[in-house]
Amino acid sequence: MFSKLSSILREVFIEDGGNTFSNRQLCQRAVAGLLCEVSSSDYEPDERETAAKTRMLSTLLFMDEIAANILINEAKVHARESVSLYEYTDKLRQLNQSQRFSLVKAMWEVAYSDGKLDPLEESIIRKTAELLYLDHTLFIKAKLDVQANVK
Repeated sequence: MFSKLSSILREVFIEDGGNTFSNRQLCQRAVAGLLCEVSSSDYEPDERETAAKTRMLSTLLFMDEIAANILINEAKVHARESVSLYEYTDKLRQLNQSQRFSLVKAMWEVAYSDGKLDPLEESIIRKTAELLYLDHTLFIKAKLDVQANVK
């Protein structure tokens, strides 16, 4: 499913003609930014969350670990200046439900990677799912799928 998301992300932004690279970069930054928002929302830095962000970004965007870490560092800087989740989700609304599900599931993976779910992490994921118009049943399914692997 993650590979499907990555392929579609590439296709969506290739259709824009000559501005492909910058649109792809915006999309990648949006995905990285959402993962960073989740991990930083509880104000408790954790190496497991950092590793999960890198792993999920690598999986979603078919990047190696070095490229994923560079993108995450760029996204962290941008996240400090960000005022809302809309800045990220606006760039990802062209995704279909299964792709949105994959992204939200990756966000749950990051949130649960430290073994606990902070209410602020859940709030970020919930708001993201709403802004992406993800069906609520898929939002719950993504959470339950990840929870099943945590315990």
